[in-house]
Amino acid sequence: MNQTQKHTLDPNTWVDQYADYLFNYAVVRVNNSNLAKDLVQDTFFAGLKSAKNFKGDATERTWLVSILKRKVIDYYRKINSKKGQAEVRMSFYNDGENEGNWIEERVPQSWNNASEKAIENEELKTQLEDCIDGLPEKYAMVFRMKTIQEFETEEICNELGITSSNLWVIIHRARTQLRTCMEVNWFNA
Repeated sequence: MNQTQKHTLDPNTWVDQYADYLFNYAVVRVNNSNLAKDLVQDTFFAGLKSAKNFKGDATERTWLVSILKRKVIDYYRKINSKKGQAEVRMSFYNDGENEGNWIEERVPQSWNNASEKAIENEELKTQLEDCIDGLPEKYAMVFRMKTIQEFETEEICNELGITSSNLWVIIHRARTQLRTCMEVNWFNA
């Protein structure tokens, strides 16, 4: 396309030409068909409102998709903000008389089990350290330097006199052995 030719808008054809494409684009991102339909409708309205700003550099579909992207982002911003959370209602009961909704920030919270989580995290840390200690010495050293102490690859290679390929093989083998150790001693214990 040469630089003098510009694209034009024809809002009368948007629904027929782009509704399905925009719906599929939106439903993948929000995982809710009713919400996706609303976002597509909002996109068409926004497109009509801002048609005067269309410069013709992009195709109609590209322009509408860019509007829809902003609508999806705005939706996620809204539900992640305090005000948006207050507006999102959550179903609390699923049976007859007790059916109702709760404002999300007022939904009864589960009992605080912070102390249980702290104990479990400490036990997990201890088991992971035991598994690292069970690795061959070089594997444990390389794993700690790269993963825990966050040394650069070049630093580790120079310090231990190994190639970067060798380092990544060691890291891979260490992770494989750690995964096996954790599965046996933590997840299946």
